[in-house]
Amino acid sequence: MSSDNDIVLSVRNVSKCFEMYEKPVHRLFQTLCAGKRKFYKEFWALRDISFDVMAGECVGIIGRNGAGKSTLLQIITGTLSPTAGSVKISGRVAALLELGSGFNPEFTGRENIFLNGAILGLSKAEIDSHYDEILAFADIGDFINQPVKTYSSGMLVRLAFAVQAMCNPDVMIVDEALAVGDVFFQQKCIRKIKNLIAAGTTVLFVSHSMATVQSFCSRCIYLKHGSTVEIGPATKVCDRYLNDSTEEVMQESEVDAIGALQKPGAGLVKAEVWRFREDKDLLRRCSEVSGNENAVITALDFYDINGKRVSSCYPGDEIVAVASIMAKSDVPAGACAGLLCRDSNNVDLFGMNGNHYGVYLDAMKAGEKRTVEWHFSFPLLPSTYVFSIGLKPLAQSNVFYHRIFTAAVLEVYYPQCGIVNSGFVYMPKCRMVIGRNGDVNV
Repeated sequence: MSSDNDIVLSVRNVSKCFEMYEKPVHRLFQTLCAGKRKFYKEFWALRDISFDVMAGECVGIIGRNGAGKSTLLQIITGTLSPTAGSVKISGRVAALLELGSGFNPEFTGRENIFLNGAILGLSKAEIDSHYDEILAFADIGDFINQPVKTYSSGMLVRLAFAVQAMCNPDVMIVDEALAVGDVFFQQKCIRKIKNLIAAGTTVLFVSHSMATVQSFCSRCIYLKHGSTVEIGPATKVCDRYLNDSTEEVMQESEVDAIGALQKPGAGLVKAEVWRFREDKDLLRRCSEVSGNENAVITALDFYDINGKRVSSCYPGDEIVAVASIMAKSDVPAGACAGLLCRDSNNVDLFGMNGNHYGVYLDAMKAGEKRTVEWHFSFPLLPSTYVFSIGLKPLAQSNVFYHRIFTAAVLEVYYPQCGIVNSGFVYMPKCRMVIGRNGDVNV
């Protein structure tokens, strides 16, 4: 049973009322009448919100736009005062609420690192100790010496998140700002947040992605029209939120998405052989690579049934994923290759490993090459999907020859013929092939 000493954040009966004026001059009238008459309408963004968050806990806050999520976070971080109620919070708080919040647009990225660190309560010596780590995580190159007003939105959120996360906060608050970054950076941030949670950091996480909330959070707070609907286990609360969403709104969203998405390119070219390939850019763009590298994965590509390399498809399309593998030293027979599909929020969806199909590599001499194929019908709805790939000495081994966490991205589009019916995620029918000497015969 938890004690009061375990409570890091305590929110008690918090309410927030905004004064809505029809005309700017009404603000002056309100001041002159000294409260004897109201020239405004009251809008209660929050009403009587109460909850506790324990040390090391990750709590999600969900609700539709206008539910009061951002207002609540601003009150918790102290950038907004409540109309009623109180907030008590222990330890150093890092908050990523709005794009560029806490940054001076005229300062360089480097200067803003020290400014933001000082706001977090860090000394110059502490910031210096984390400086190289922040630069490596943000990965914005020479732009670190340019004013942040010249940054793209993606660069800005990279630097902001790096400063907040690398300074080891006791409490981290993350709003939807991470949605601005590209899919590779989102994956990187999600892994960092999970590492912070494992290290004991308390996290408040706001997202419209129920899969991400359930992946991160043990508990969830569901807000609606500024009031608490339910607080409880993440899965249960997320289910209630989804059930409350009307079918009409969901259909409208699907129709809008169809109009916005474009059909992938045509002009398919028939190919008879996929050859061993080396992608020089693969390791540079990957955010996490591990393994002893006795054998390495040099490329991962997707092809359609006509042999054209693709980066997009439709639900149900026949896809061939081809990995190129090269031995850097002699490796015995029995190596097993696996492909894992995740969504853009880092939630595992399905995996296709060699041991599922009884497909293993034979013995390879140093310098020898192989290709591994996965032939499958893509089973998921339109979205962006990320693929990890790994090569183990044995299927049951806990170590890897080589593993690339974010090796490739596949975009799945809505077909122009109409809306795709939603359904459950399932394991696709798949067959695997090993190609000798780096060639794969169709």
